[in-house]
Amino acid sequence: MKTLLILRHAKSSWSDSALDDHDRPLNDRGERDAPRMGELLRQQRLTPDLIISSDAVRARMTAEAVAKAAGYAGEIRLEPLLYGAAPDDIVVVLRTAEPNAEIVMVVGHNPGLEALVGQLTGERHDLPTAALAQIDLPIDRWRDLNGSTRGTLVDLWRPKELE
Repeated sequence: MKTLLILRHAKSSWSDSALDDHDRPLNDRGERDAPRMGELLRQQRLTPDLIISSDAVRARMTAEAVAKAAGYAGEIRLEPLLYGAAPDDIVVVLRTAEPNAEIVMVVGHNPGLEALVGQLTGERHDLPTAALAQIDLPIDRWRDLNGSTRGTLVDLWRPKELE
């Protein structure tokens, strides 16, 4: 059994219209919400063994803030394929996770993350910014994950519901 944490990046800033979408940073709300989700992971004893993030600025900033608050000591693996990724692309990335990683967190974007939750659980859920889904997967190795793997949605946290 492996645990997958799916985290949508925190709220990003649209204040600089000259910035490319890939380069947008977090806004004030995003900078508040990301550490709160990391603290939640620490409290739930769900600190990841591996964090894989989109290389977009807002996703990387989210991953860094969550990692720090959760007490994650490893490196954050930045993965360009996660930017705008479809569920099957995300699965391809997850299949490369180290076999000894029991809890893996992926940080990315919609609509791909919502679609991934649906594909893995058979349930549709909205993932607003900084939302975090916990899915238990019936696999022993990450390389065994595929598009037909059916997991169980254990929990879903949204920042506004934590306030």
